[in-house]
Amino acid sequence: MKQILGIGSRINHPEYGKGVVTNVTAKMYWVTFIDNGLETITPDDDFEIIEAAEDEVDTVSFYEVEKSLRNILKKWNGFSEIVPIADKWKGGTIVLKPGDSNLASKEIPIDTFFHKIVMLRDRLRVMEQKINSSKELGEQDKIDLQQYITRCYGSLTTFNVLFKSTSQHFKGEGSANK
Repeated sequence: MKQILGIGSRINHPEYGKGVVTNVTAKMYWVTFIDNGLETITPDDDFEIIEAAEDEVDTVSFYEVEKSLRNILKKWNGFSEIVPIADKWKGGTIVLKPGDSNLASKEIPIDTFFHKIVMLRDRLRVMEQKINSSKELGEQDKIDLQQYITRCYGSLTTFNVLFKSTSQHFKGEGSANK
């Protein structure tokens, strides 16, 4: 019989990759994987235990798990956030079809396209942080640049349909958070 894992345990799953157990029930583990987001697996699944946490389920707060997960992800790959694609788009393609029927269409794996959208969002966030922490820029310059970045986020809201979680959506001028 396999060891029962507690919240915060780190595993390596042959299908989903490396992840952290974020919830435990009698019949399954809820695991947040670096590359695949949140998945549920049974304790009998085939996976390698990297580091077992044996705490009782009720003794670890969600905040502590989230904090540990962020630290682990930074330690492993420098990721700051897991951004899974919506399930209905996994494995799909985007087809770019030119108006001229004599020209060839271009197919792009939707996962590749989504990854580029997420990278763009992350780079906008880094730019925003650099602007806000800049010693050289005046307050009005920071405000002007911040408004421009907010409008960029707004221009990208079309791609929100690709995100699994609405909390990770792009938000423009009509929203308080990005």
